[in-house]
Amino acid sequence: MRKTTRLRQLITRPEIAFLMEAHSGISARIVEEAGFEGLWGSGLTISAGFGVRDNNELSWTQVTDHVAFMTETTSIPLLLDGDTGYGNFNNMRRLVRKLEQVGVAGVTIEDKVFPKTNSFLRAEVQPLADIDEFCGKIKAGKDRQGDPDFVLVARVEALIAGWGLGEALKRAEAHHDAGADAILIHSRQSSPAEIFAFLDAWGGRSPVLLVPTKYWRTPTADFRARNVSAVIWANHVLRASISAMQAMAKQIHDDESLLNAEPNVAALHEVFRLQGDGELESAEKRYLPVRATPLSAIVLAAGAGADFGGLNANVPKAMLKVQGRPILARLLDDFAHFGCRNTVVVRGYHAEAVDVAGARFVDSADFETTGEAHSLALAEAELTAGTLVAFGDIVLKRHIVQALLEEATNAITIAVDSALAGAGEPDRVRGDRADAGRFSFDGVRLEAIGDAVPPRDSHGVWIGLLHVGADGVTWLRDAIGAARTDGTLARASIADLLARVHAAGHPIRVVYSRGGWANVNDLAGLVDASGL
Repeated sequence: MRKTTRLRQLITRPEIAFLMEAHSGISARIVEEAGFEGLWGSGLTISAGFGVRDNNELSWTQVTDHVAFMTETTSIPLLLDGDTGYGNFNNMRRLVRKLEQVGVAGVTIEDKVFPKTNSFLRAEVQPLADIDEFCGKIKAGKDRQGDPDFVLVARVEALIAGWGLGEALKRAEAHHDAGADAILIHSRQSSPAEIFAFLDAWGGRSPVLLVPTKYWRTPTADFRARNVSAVIWANHVLRASISAMQAMAKQIHDDESLLNAEPNVAALHEVFRLQGDGELESAEKRYLPVRATPLSAIVLAAGAGADFGGLNANVPKAMLKVQGRPILARLLDDFAHFGCRNTVVVRGYHAEAVDVAGARFVDSADFETTGEAHSLALAEAELTAGTLVAFGDIVLKRHIVQALLEEATNAITIAVDSALAGAGEPDRVRGDRADAGRFSFDGVRLEAIGDAVPPRDSHGVWIGLLHVGADGVTWLRDAIGAARTDGTLARASIADLLARVHAAGHPIRVVYSRGGWANVNDLAGLVDASGL
């Protein structure tokens, strides 16, 4: 059913209808979700949302462009407060045609002089429009509408302006004869007496809409008893939001913190839901080409380091500078170069000093008595397909990351420096084949890692960088769980976890490179890194 048809049915059925004010796309969706059958596009609240007065300071094209978002985001009909029609009969014709184009179901125009002033401001000095001229607007609007069910409501301001019941009835009759689909009778009195007097005299000759902003104490049963067609709650969504925004802004200003604010505001995911993000996500899956797994990273930077000649007295080694930049910042830039936009850093020693742009942080309270595997376990929830896991004290050239990503699979892929084959360095690696002299050797699989590899049998050293695919995530989490169960997690290394994965029969891929990196674990390593 067209929205115009639904609005027409709402105001002509025997049962009273209720329209709730909305002033934006998100407020319109909230109103619909609350259960209302129709929206009132209030001139006052739309103007207020723009920070201007309800005096036609918004142009009619600005209004129609704005309400287009409100109609697009909802399925219920919208009746727009069209002020005086924004000019003469010709403006009215253009307004109706444009409103139909953007999906508005109906418009209300009031019999005042353009530019208008809000009815509750200085009402006694607001002149009313000439009856014949106003009826010409009604006829022009009805003649121009393309949809026969588009609703045009004539709003009578005689009671507001103090012209009395007789004038109100005279104008309502003229507007009805000119083709108005309904009459909106307005009042600024706190009592509904003059409204009820109008209803009694009108006798139901056409649908009547009320806006009980001032006589809000009146029971709805009284409206039903007098066969009111529709009641408009005209500005309460905006007024509620103003009170909430004022209180929240004041609290955050006074607290200089979000600690007391966050529990009292809508969660971000609720904002995204109201914006329709779920529909966009579904559409992306349908229409966009399949994308590569997004790249993320977990950087383990909890340790203090060994001998740096006092350089790390107040900062962890990951924040020591190489060529004028912190090691950690350089590493994150290297990852970002390959599309990594989500990095989690595990901090420990002098955690407050680990501050790099573009990262989130997990803190290890037990960094002095725990190792790498424990740090990774703290960020286990961040382990997803496409995660890089790296030590926070490595400086490397980007071709190493590129080679790792080019060879990465759904399993686990580790970067190994084959130039250190046969050396007694930690994290020794033996593959099913040694580096054959190429930059990388396709299809090399891990056979052993760590202390289980005698130096003379090693094919290189793992440099502290690996990639985890979809299957590898499960395997690495299983290894963490097993180490947690047998009590070895606290002191285990990442190499120990990889050894568990291998022992469980899962493949780990080896990508060889030669040099191009430095492990900054002491002052000598810091000197080596300065040459990269």
